Amino acid sequence: MNHYLLISLACLITLPVSASLNYQEPVEGIASLAKAQLAPSVRVNSNGTAMLLLARSLYPPIATLSEPELRLGGLRVNPQKNIGSRVRYYHDIKVQALTNANPRDAAKSGSGDPKRAMPVTGLPEKPQLAYFSWSPDEQAVAFTHTSPTGVELWVLDVASVTARRLTKHLLNANLGSPFTWAADSQSILSKIVPKSRAALIDAGRSVPTGPTVSVSQGEKAQNRTYQDLLKSPADAFNFEQLTRSELYRIPLKGRATLWQPAALYASVAVSPDGEYVMVTQVKRPFSYLVPYYRFAAETNIHTDGGKLVTQLIDRPVEETRAKGFMATTNEKRGFEWRADQAATITWVQALDGGDPKQAVPFRDELLELKAPFTDQPRSLIKTQNRLRQVHWGDETMAVVDDIWYDNRNTKSYAFNPSDPGTGVVTLFDRNLQDEYSDPGQFATTRNALNQSVLALEDGRGYLLGEGFSDAGQFPFVDTINLRLGTTQRLYQSAYTDRVERLLSAIDLATGTLLVSIESPNTYPNYYLRNMRSPSLTQITDFENPYAALANTQKTLMTYERDDGLSLSGTLYLPESYQAGSGARLPLLLWAYPVEYKDAQSAGQTTSNPNAFTYPYYGSPIFWVTQGFAVLDDAAFPIVGEGDAEPNDSFRRQLVANAAAAIKALDQRGIIDPTRVAVGGHSYGAFMVANLLSHSNLFAAGIARSGAYNRTLTPFGFQREQRSYWEAPEVYYDMSPFMHADKMKTPLLLIHGEADNNSGTYPMQSERYFNALKGLGAPARLVILPKESHGYRAQESILHMLWEQDQWLQQHLMPNQVTP
Repeated sequence: MNHYLLISLACLITLPVSASLNYQEPVEGIASLAKAQLAPSVRVNSNGTAMLLLARSLYPPIATLSEPELRLGGLRVNPQKNIGSRVRYYHDIKVQALTNANPRDAAKSGSGDPKRAMPVTGLPEKPQLAYFSWSPDEQAVAFTHTSPTGVELWVLDVASVTARRLTKHLLNANLGSPFTWAADSQSILSKIVPKSRAALIDAGRSVPTGPTVSVSQGEKAQNRTYQDLLKSPADAFNFEQLTRSELYRIPLKGRATLWQPAALYASVAVSPDGEYVMVTQVKRPFSYLVPYYRFAAETNIHTDGGKLVTQLIDRPVEETRAKGFMATTNEKRGFEWRADQAATITWVQALDGGDPKQAVPFRDELLELKAPFTDQPRSLIKTQNRLRQVHWGDETMAVVDDIWYDNRNTKSYAFNPSDPGTGVVTLFDRNLQDEYSDPGQFATTRNALNQSVLALEDGRGYLLGEGFSDAGQFPFVDTINLRLGTTQRLYQSAYTDRVERLLSAIDLATGTLLVSIESPNTYPNYYLRNMRSPSLTQITDFENPYAALANTQKTLMTYERDDGLSLSGTLYLPESYQAGSGARLPLLLWAYPVEYKDAQSAGQTTSNPNAFTYPYYGSPIFWVTQGFAVLDDAAFPIVGEGDAEPNDSFRRQLVANAAAAIKALDQRGIIDPTRVAVGGHSYGAFMVANLLSHSNLFAAGIARSGAYNRTLTPFGFQREQRSYWEAPEVYYDMSPFMHADKMKTPLLLIHGEADNNSGTYPMQSERYFNALKGLGAPARLVILPKESHGYRAQESILHMLWEQDQWLQQHLMPNQVTP
């Protein structure tokens, strides 16, 4: 297919090429959708009696992203406010009763109107709210407010629908959530900014005292390409000061008291009975090679009063680790309290030294240690794969999940934690990418210790599944005999014109579920579903903020690749489009490649055309309003069966996927095959550059925040585990940078100036653009100031949409370009 005539015509109309450009906005049809206000975020308590409605602004202004920011040890923090510089905030709270008991409006009226929400009183001016956490008894919600001077601790009393600030102390949220509820719900352990903090070093102005030195002593340290690492002693000093906190106990009534002196506290976890507290703190030595979570650290258990009981681990800095996705530390890992016990700590120990190359019958072992932590640890279970998650039930029942990425295997085991020697039941042994066989997630309930545990009844558990199949998506609830592994269906959604999502089990004794229901033009709303009767109670009534898309034509399109592999994508057509009219539309195809080890899983469909049409900031759906056909989430499987790895034939399969989609739409008379653009973000951008370099299928491409030279990520990328030195031809063949001389199709490159994603630093786009420009390829590079891998500021989002629209109009509809 020859696009040179089209490109020549398009070049008669050009986009601005100046070095700087004021932020632009797209045409009204796109801008109005991008600016639409979202419905509140919803948080429901475990028993379904109360719901929080959290109002949020869709995009902050660029001024917010321009506040001070330091990038240290894998963190990005605001050094003036002591919180992550990229935290998303809410600006209002409402409480909605789901029974007639609380909050106060329901109590007074006795009506218990489930769709009436009460605004919370007492909130601070100009709220910047984050880190919402229900108390263990669910009578209160703690949260933070970020003021101009720092992070404040606030609490919401659910019954009275009032909020108040708990302490004048400022919290330190530089290492994540800055507080933890006590088990009795009467106090909160909080990380407080110490008054003794030293002044930070201005690394740009300070006089160096010597060089920065890293040493290799023969041990292999094949780490991923991490961003925002420490780079100098000044960085290390600033990291230490900014993450250093004092731990205070702050009661709901009374004065705050110091609980532990200043240290670099990473996490605080209270035992279910409240008698003990597990504390993990980072310490020197730090590292210039890995993020803070692989720095040296220690984990200790204290009494509720703060006295040290025992040390669980004193972990050295971990700069070296075996290669592969299934590699892990050889130290104890994954410390957590058993949710079904008063005070029992558990952890995982690798049995293969953390090295997936070692051949062993079991990879991991789960161990426990009961209070007062003086006995020897007890083994609970060993797993054949790498242990992924433990679902605690009661004294006689727990479930463990494991995973092994190399063969895409996952298993689930039921065992008796009180008597591990009685045998283990393998409940599931399946391909983790086989969505059609996914048994679902275990339903949970709250026990007497206010902990989330498996919902159990007479040795049976419950599973909530998404329900994908050849026939479509039909979510379900199953009961499972945990001693035999057999299942029985209790409920299955029957909708064929909408989607019902099973969110949680509120009360399985009565059959009550929390669900959401949506359709392409009906915004997702929340309901209480009784799965044993037709009962369905609506509890929210959110309006569709994207009414302009209500009549967009939306279908799930299925087609085949040239090797017979089944593919699919969600097709959007303009409201005015009439099938059979002979009109041929320009096409915007949007995709993201996924690697598989078997064709059967690769050919499955997990898109549902009945899902709500949501044009998030990076969506291609906007262009259906501009007369385009849009094929979104087009399947781009890359399959490597047996001994073959998917990337061994990456380019060939990539082009075959694209050709199949275009051919199917062309044969149906929908699109003009000479006016097709392809777009993608991150690995999708990498896909775009490869498609334009190795095919003549497209008139233009859009690549956002991608990586184009794989030799800059030499120890693996995406799902590729081999290093450059093990598979140099794969790295070379897959790198668009190496084939820049083949590029003839116009490519729009967009990248966040502060991209912190592993491997997609902005230099990838800059160097690739320089190569394209040097070789005379048609390209445009847009760097968005202050933006990371995903874009946040409203000015950035609108300008990105403007750039994409101008590019598509110029190269696919050259006679209709907006000046």
